[in-house]
Amino acid sequence: MSIRLRLTLWYSGLLAVTLLVFGVSLYWFVNWNTYNELRSQIKKQADEIRITGTIFNSLDLDLDRRTQIAEKDIYIQLINYHEGIIKQSSNLRQQSILIPYPELTSNPEREFVERSITIGSSKYKMITYQIPVVVLPNNEMVGLLQIGMLTYNEDQFLAGLRNTFVFYSVLLVLIAFTVGMLIARQALRPIERVIASTKQIEKGVDLSVRIPFVGSPKDEVGLLVNTLNGMLSRLETAYNELDDAYKMQRRFVSDASHELRTPLTTIRGNIDLLEKMWSKARDEGKAADGLQLSADHWMMSNEAMSDISAEAKRMSTLVSDLLALARADAGYVMEKEQISLLPLTEEVVRRANLLPRNAEWKVADLSALEGARVYGNHDYLQQLLFIFIENAFKYTPSGYVEMSTVSREGHIGWKIEDTGIGMNPEEIPHIFDRFYRADESRGVTVGTGLGLSIAKWILDEHRGSVEVTTRENAGTAFVIWLPLDFSVQADYTIMEETDENKLD
Repeated sequence: MSIRLRLTLWYSGLLAVTLLVFGVSLYWFVNWNTYNELRSQIKKQADEIRITGTIFNSLDLDLDRRTQIAEKDIYIQLINYHEGIIKQSSNLRQQSILIPYPELTSNPEREFVERSITIGSSKYKMITYQIPVVVLPNNEMVGLLQIGMLTYNEDQFLAGLRNTFVFYSVLLVLIAFTVGMLIARQALRPIERVIASTKQIEKGVDLSVRIPFVGSPKDEVGLLVNTLNGMLSRLETAYNELDDAYKMQRRFVSDASHELRTPLTTIRGNIDLLEKMWSKARDEGKAADGLQLSADHWMMSNEAMSDISAEAKRMSTLVSDLLALARADAGYVMEKEQISLLPLTEEVVRRANLLPRNAEWKVADLSALEGARVYGNHDYLQQLLFIFIENAFKYTPSGYVEMSTVSREGHIGWKIEDTGIGMNPEEIPHIFDRFYRADESRGVTVGTGLGLSIAKWILDEHRGSVEVTTRENAGTAFVIWLPLDFSVQADYTIMEETDENKLD
């Protein structure tokens, strides 16, 4: 069942109940008022007869003079229980009507009674008011005065009123249902446009399309459209991010396969060479207790084993880097503590002297690190510095690489500057991508292209940042910023203030 039909049924049902309650209430009021007016007229006539009438021993009354009130026939009947005489008004006698009356033994009381009267072949309802007739001094009941009035006109009026209510109520409900369907259709038309637009978006798979809306943006449909458009915007962003991540994953798998295939090819080639050399030595009939190889063969064997060792080391480094990135993607949480930066940096400087390089290694003044502390992981911060230093050595075939320190409000930074080959500024946004290396260096400079990606992860974990300044053939400068940890100084200050308060 559609919303339009449900809404229309609800509105129609509510209207029907309203009309029913209103019709029943109005009918009951008119019914009560009509019959109450008749009872009032009958009672008034009875009181006049009782008050002004002359009661003889025969209970004779002048009945015919009182048989009409407001152009409506009044039927009067007098019962004499002692003599068994019934006197009636002329209209009762003419129509041969006998109003039923109770026996004396039932001790009738003053009250209104509705009775069914037969006139001809038809039956009519009559409202009668009966008054016991008593004589003094014993208040003995000797008769019964009955005054009645036919309710034919009132019954016809009320029946017509009831039928009118029923007919027009049904008609109004049908009209309301039809009009309600039209109004609901018009009111829900914007939702139909929303549905049509969403279906087009679904078929076209274009999340950049937005649902158009004409109307007030503050009504329910406007809010729905705005909500859907906002959801589409978020879906588009998530889809684009997912698409970028998928492309990066494909590139990652492709580059990883390429990086792993190269050393494996070298290893397999060298192993094949060694097998051929040893097989040739056997074929030439060398001693069975030990193969004697020529100097050339020994030199080739040593070179092959050296290549295998180098490529195995390269693969080990690559696998270690991939493991670090896998941990980063899995949400690995580093164990952190407060670290003094000066001892950490001095250790890195000392070990950097042992790295293979062609450039001169310079260390500027590190006094800015005195007393500087950060909240982080000691091993990963050392790895972070080594990544940038090794990267500088790698791309600086001559000249120097220099480390210095800088500071600004709330942050401390290491500056690693080289006079190497530099980069095209357009490449800076991509240098932290996995397996990315400048076109000039790819295949020439040894490396996996994962170092700066790992460095970025370490920086993100320490809430740090990096600034890059570069120019082609003029070198590159990296400034690594970390937020200082002031908790120790704050605790020390609080302790000092507490001690001063105690002294005061």
